[in-house]
Amino acid sequence: MSKTNMKLSVIIPVFNEEKTIIEILRRVQNVPVEKEIIIVDDGSTDGTREILEGYFSSHSRMLPFEEKKKPGQADVSLVLKDKNEGKGSAIREGLKHVTGNVVVIQDGDLEYDPMDWMKMLKLMEEKGASVVYGSRILGKGRKSSFAFYFGGRLLSFLTNLLYGSGITDEPTCYKMFRTDVIKSIRLESMGFEFCPEVTSRVLRKGYRIFEVPIKYEPRMISEGKKIRWKDGVIAIKILLKNRFRND
Repeated sequence: MSKTNMKLSVIIPVFNEEKTIIEILRRVQNVPVEKEIIIVDDGSTDGTREILEGYFSSHSRMLPFEEKKKPGQADVSLVLKDKNEGKGSAIREGLKHVTGNVVVIQDGDLEYDPMDWMKMLKLMEEKGASVVYGSRILGKGRKSSFAFYFGGRLLSFLTNLLYGSGITDEPTCYKMFRTDVIKSIRLESMGFEFCPEVTSRVLRKGYRIFEVPIKYEPRMISEGKKIRWKDGVIAIKILLKNRFRND
């Protein structure tokens, strides 16, 4: 395991990812840091929930494949939500269960490489960063379709314009926070607007967002990608609203 004083709490919000959920769990387990994994099934209907329930008891923290934890492997918690409410709701539920001093968000698909957390944690340790984002723009991997790529760049530009930041990838999944920071943020989001909400609120609190380049393997809507153009419109509204609200 990597030598670090940090314990990483990995929140995985999941909705209808039966084809990838076990593989992403395996990849997360392989990251050589002390960690816990909190999976929040957001009312899946495609078989994801049944897959998870088949590997986990409903009230214990156990691994999906072994009865006893091997050195370096993480405790895994499973939270089952009765109905689908959205990514933001699932993340807020997951935050109730974290015990580590660093939190990172991981989607249930295979677009991102969990090994990139090592660079993010290193930046936290060496620079004393409280918030680190993994930037797909700075990375050398494949880019999304033009619409998704342009939308992400537009949101990043707007964020920098409104909040005086200098980030390149606001809507990235890989957002890492010191636990005391993320728990000090009042979150209200239910869906994909979690990203602009948490970004705008940490910037308003005066935290600098650091970035590191990450790998990225985008999938298409036909392959299960769930975000749509209307989510971009909502994100713009959230960035504008939080810039000028009084609380």
